[in-house]
Amino acid sequence: MHTVAVLALDQVIPFDLSTPIEVFSRTRLPSGRPGYRVRVCAAESPVDTGLFTLRAPWGLDALADADTIIVPGVADVFRPVPPAVLDALKAAAAGGTRVASICVGTFVLAAAGLLAGLRATTHWLAASGLAESYPDIDVDPDVLYVDNGQILTSAGAAAGLDLCLHMIRRDYGSAVAAHAARLSVMPLEREGGQAQFIVHDQPPTPQGSVMEPVLRWMEDNAGRELTLDDIAAYAGMSTRTLMRRFREQTGTTPLQWLHRARVRQAQHLLETTGHSVERIAQQVGFGSPTAFRERFKRIAGVSPQTYRRTFQ
Repeated sequence: MHTVAVLALDQVIPFDLSTPIEVFSRTRLPSGRPGYRVRVCAAESPVDTGLFTLRAPWGLDALADADTIIVPGVADVFRPVPPAVLDALKAAAAGGTRVASICVGTFVLAAAGLLAGLRATTHWLAASGLAESYPDIDVDPDVLYVDNGQILTSAGAAAGLDLCLHMIRRDYGSAVAAHAARLSVMPLEREGGQAQFIVHDQPPTPQGSVMEPVLRWMEDNAGRELTLDDIAAYAGMSTRTLMRRFREQTGTTPLQWLHRARVRQAQHLLETTGHSVERIAQQVGFGSPTAFRERFKRIAGVSPQTYRRTFQ
């Protein structure tokens, strides 16, 4: 039987901890036999979750016997990981054990050096911190999970379910995974990635910067057909100067910033109105519904209609 060790560290996020325990422990093979043996492990017991304490039946030595190790996220991603935990993870990975993280558990795998040179994901709110702390990791904040073969990472919260179901399908095939998905009231494959959940805040505006009035004006006039010359004229500078200052203060170009502002407005309209996609495309300043659909999917990761079904 395949043994899954779920590692509970201090400040472990209860949702992240419970997801693999529930999904793997309830997985059944066509014969009715359990597909997995699940063990909750800890460096020390009891484990403080912040909301309650728990006693793990197994210690770190159980990681050596596991076929898969799952590392849930912790509340403080920059809290130092105990050396004994890092050593145990390194030793297990060196021995060929599959290691996966849920949400910001990616930071633990990164601290153990298991993600160096690999593509990985984490909760989109923590993605920039992961990239800054570990520049040797190719951080992809848009996807639900990344499978590198032996090392896997997932995005935030519910994406841990997607990752667990993916591993079950790898281990036992689609039929067993589909049954596990039904028990979890989850689709076996969700459309789109994490990107559809990211673009909810207004595009960043540097407070007090010389570009702030220009950005506010662009946002207020996003429904108009704006050109680079229009923006430069309002800013009272040449297009060349505008491009330079815009990139310095926002990290992007005026038109890219404008596209994101338009998509944000489109998201709001898709969530709160019954307007057609064609009407929304016109309202937010796209020249055609086709251009709107292409840009929306590029930024949000799903089509406008799929986004509406998910969030309206």
